[in-house]
Amino acid sequence: MTTLLSSLRSLLQSNADPEVRKSSGRFFKKGEEAMLYGVPTKLAIQIAKDFSKEVKLMPKREIFEICDELWRSGYFEEAIIACKLAESLEKQYEPADFKIFEHWVNNYLTNWADCDTLCNHTIGNFIMMYPDYIGELKRWATSENRWTKRASAVTLIIPARRGLFLKEVFEIADILLLDKDDLVQKGYGWMLKAASESNLDNRNKVFEYVISKRAVMPRTALRYAIEKMPKEMKVEAMKKV
Repeated sequence: MTTLLSSLRSLLQSNADPEVRKSSGRFFKKGEEAMLYGVPTKLAIQIAKDFSKEVKLMPKREIFEICDELWRSGYFEEAIIACKLAESLEKQYEPADFKIFEHWVNNYLTNWADCDTLCNHTIGNFIMMYPDYIGELKRWATSENRWTKRASAVTLIIPARRGLFLKEVFEIADILLLDKDDLVQKGYGWMLKAASESNLDNRNKVFEYVISKRAVMPRTALRYAIEKMPKEMKVEAMKKV
């Protein structure tokens, strides 16, 4: 594993661009720690795909250990690779893997990009495979950790777009409703927006939910939630109560 990681890190360093590092750093606010090599994101994803092929015959446990080492580095590009590696194992997911994913969420996430990359696909796919674990997302929503709270919502982005888990979408939104963290607000607003995009019935239900909460829902979350709705719905939702 040490040789593999050394080779991977040398490849990242050889593709580092100071200008990319500088421009990418602007996407993160103060307090959102993100160490950067400066590798363009598209190239980092391609490196991740190539690396996934290189290790695909290794046991899942060993690949997860590699992911853990990548997460612990603190580098944004290594986090991308960890996420893509974990996602590549989707067909091998089993219930016990949830604790591994939860460990990453609670201990390694330091910015919105890492959070969304891990949760949208790896954990979102897991939840669709093992829906009994959706109750764990509600527990995450009560966390003191801002990234764990955001994770509870953004994990459901893709399932919600497919029309799944609408009841749980509203339950998680209820828990996060009054949170003062703008990244948590954007997270659950995005989740509601995704649910509204799935079909007309769900869009109407999301609209009704927003209307029922608009007196207290932070405007940031509200704007995200209604972004894809027709103009007349947006106007109604934005009216002050």
